[in-house]
Amino acid sequence: MAADDVLVPLENGADETPEKAVETGNAAVQRTWPKAPQMSSILGQINRFLGEAGFDKGPWLTVAFGAGIAAWFALGHAWQWAALIGVCSLAALGAVAAWRDATDRVEIQRSVVAIAVMFALGCTAIWVRSEMIGAEAIARPEVTVFEARILERDEQPAQDRVRLVLASRDPETGRARKVRVNLPIAKDQGGLSEGALIRLRARLMPPAPAMLPGGYDFARSAWFQGFAATGSVLGDIEIVEAARSSDRLAATQRALAAHVRSRLDGSAGSIAAALASGDRGAISDADEEAMRDAGLTHLLSISGLHVSAVIAAAYLLAIKLLALWQWLALRVRLPLVAACVAALAGIGYTLLTGAEVPTVRSCVGAMLVLIALALGREALSLRMVAVAALFVLVLWPESLIGPSFQMSFAAVLAIVALHNTARVKAFLAPREESWLARSGRRAAMLLATGFVIELALMPIVLFHFHRAGVYGAFANVIGIPLTTFASMPLIALALLLDIFGLGAPVWWLAGKSLDLLIGIAHFTADQPGAVKLMPEMGWGIFALFLAGGLWIGLWRGRVRLFGFLPAGIATLIFLFRPVPDILVSGDGRHVGIAGEGDQLLVLRESRSDYARDNLLELAGMDGVPVPLAEWPEADCSRDFCVIPLVRGERSWRILMARSNNRVEARALAAACDQADIVIADRYLPRSCKPKWLKADRNLLDTTGGLAIDLGNESFDSVADSQGEHGWWRANRR
Repeated sequence: MAADDVLVPLENGADETPEKAVETGNAAVQRTWPKAPQMSSILGQINRFLGEAGFDKGPWLTVAFGAGIAAWFALGHAWQWAALIGVCSLAALGAVAAWRDATDRVEIQRSVVAIAVMFALGCTAIWVRSEMIGAEAIARPEVTVFEARILERDEQPAQDRVRLVLASRDPETGRARKVRVNLPIAKDQGGLSEGALIRLRARLMPPAPAMLPGGYDFARSAWFQGFAATGSVLGDIEIVEAARSSDRLAATQRALAAHVRSRLDGSAGSIAAALASGDRGAISDADEEAMRDAGLTHLLSISGLHVSAVIAAAYLLAIKLLALWQWLALRVRLPLVAACVAALAGIGYTLLTGAEVPTVRSCVGAMLVLIALALGREALSLRMVAVAALFVLVLWPESLIGPSFQMSFAAVLAIVALHNTARVKAFLAPREESWLARSGRRAAMLLATGFVIELALMPIVLFHFHRAGVYGAFANVIGIPLTTFASMPLIALALLLDIFGLGAPVWWLAGKSLDLLIGIAHFTADQPGAVKLMPEMGWGIFALFLAGGLWIGLWRGRVRLFGFLPAGIATLIFLFRPVPDILVSGDGRHVGIAGEGDQLLVLRESRSDYARDNLLELAGMDGVPVPLAEWPEADCSRDFCVIPLVRGERSWRILMARSNNRVEARALAAACDQADIVIADRYLPRSCKPKWLKADRNLLDTTGGLAIDLGNESFDSVADSQGEHGWWRANRR
């Protein structure tokens, strides 16, 4: 080796250039290269950025836990779930190993480890939950006689029925199973209460999957509720063994609801019963629909607003009354005592109204607020919201994908984020002014909060319900204060005075306040353009909306504005997303065709509101569907309908079966040869070969419902989002 090729290493890692290197003996000039950016400097800059932006990793840990749950639902196979957990574990171990000795990067190391661990724990939690409580559905519809014990009883007079949840045994395997049946209210009898053993004849059905892509998936909901079947009672029920001990809480709830309805008639009484006991069974469909379209449905379900109102009232009453006791006020911290009283009131109200997941979630959040008040800390903070959400997700991880969880926490997050901004704090800061100016500022802030909440909830409502109330913010400006400060206090006072037989005048006032609330709902819902229907959004677009919303809500300062980027992209994609041309239900019986005028064309006139509403909502259309047989361009016989559709530069010919009558094979094959798409609710022979798609029972049993886009010559199916999850029926074939 030549002497000139010998490199002299620099001592102490000196960063010298070739021009500055010193020659010694036969050694050549030291050769070095321009210094590359070091990872440590990049991480240091990230660390400084996070510190200056006021980054709080606490709420993001809950987001990571929820993302792990969402990933389990999005991924369809067990090996993918296991791989995801493994990758997160390796990422956490890698972060520990890579930065073990880096004291200046400890914060980033901890964040990476914590987020990776929480992501893996979220995926693990929902996987374990599914394996523990998931109930395999019955294989096929059946009419059977069986004995069962009543677990729950839910009276629903508006639907003229009583709903019973029963524990029984599979007659073939002997395994315990949980079923839910509807009993006509005329067949109800004394003794049908929790704990009674009964014998009944019922028609049972496996829980139905989503009818169409993006529709409500009852099979998934039933899986996590443990239902193996649902159905209806046929004939009378025989009581084999009376209940040994009644469920006092459930009996008290029913008695309270009945008492309220006896004091107030009509819609006001039904809503008053819902506010007092959580029993919504007597609310009519018309009132329910009006409240939904007006954006006031949240007032009917016991959640954050109601629990907060009860706890706030108990807290204020307790602290005011206890302050009158001078001896106690001088020796005990009254906020702590008042918080304990309010906590007991909140827990009691939660139990009385059924302790449903939304109510428990709201109660937990309120308890955290009380703890903060008792300790003299900030009552509403992002960490409080995150802790409450994490508590619910640990106990009920499946609630993450439900609209109730998403809407509740989105609303609370929007409120906290809005009221923590510097401009809002300055706007609401106390100042010397008249009561009129102060009331005006508060009213303006209430309206602004309503708009922010509506914007936060809009993607969630459109994703789950495919419809949104346009004037919800205006209705809530009146509806929320009316319910919180008038209706609920009046109902509570009337119930108290009923003990002494003096509640009638207060019940009259409560009824008038509720009549006003119902009137606002119907007036708002009846306005032109009050409801906007949109087609199915898709998980990808929804994820962009959620990412943008979380970024806006959890960051502080100008950096939160970056959250509008994914939200804006999602909005553009959603607005230009093509509406499905053809919708096919999972059984092939219901077909909807959009794009032919302003009305939806349907293959069959259905008596089922569920089928009709699904087709209209997922097509983003309203009005009354038009039967295909009445459409001028359709050619319908007793057995088949044919309709030509033109999309873009291509003409399509659609053949749809209308009956199960036997058809001569050659005639059917000839008709299929001329069709681009064939749709049938039966199994078609192999000789039926359309040019593009044959959606008969052979295909639909595997794919479920279809949403067909003729412009792109593609289709989405229910099966696309199911994978190997236990509730998907194709996994059991």
